[in-house]
Amino acid sequence: MNKSTTLRGTGRRKSAVARSMFTAGKGLVTINGREAELPANAAAPLILVGKRDAFDISIKVSGGGLTGQEGAMRHSIANALVDFDADLRPTLRKAGYLTRDDRSKERKKYGLKKARRAPQWSKR
Repeated sequence: MNKSTTLRGTGRRKSAVARSMFTAGKGLVTINGREAELPANAAAPLILVGKRDAFDISIKVSGGGLTGQEGAMRHSIANALVDFDADLRPTLRKAGYLTRDDRSKERKKYGLKKARRAPQWSKR
């Protein structure tokens, strides 16, 4: 990978979306325009394949909460790594980093207080 090459990956979890851009570098991480430490959960694919300090990573993440955004970042990083080297796919797949977690909040139904919570019932 030369200096001008950029790798891209997109990841989603719940209602969070993360787009990551990799360039050759020394491990500098930028999240939404600010230098930051990559959360341990999001860095897991990089650690698994031993590329923790091989790239400068720029991530734009939006929507959802902290956990959803962390999961979306992990998914986007794993997808970008596969773009970098297709031989990493089986390793990342086995660890579960390429599978999109499709669980999301269940919608509220009419007649109920929440998705499943019914109003309190009293015989008298």
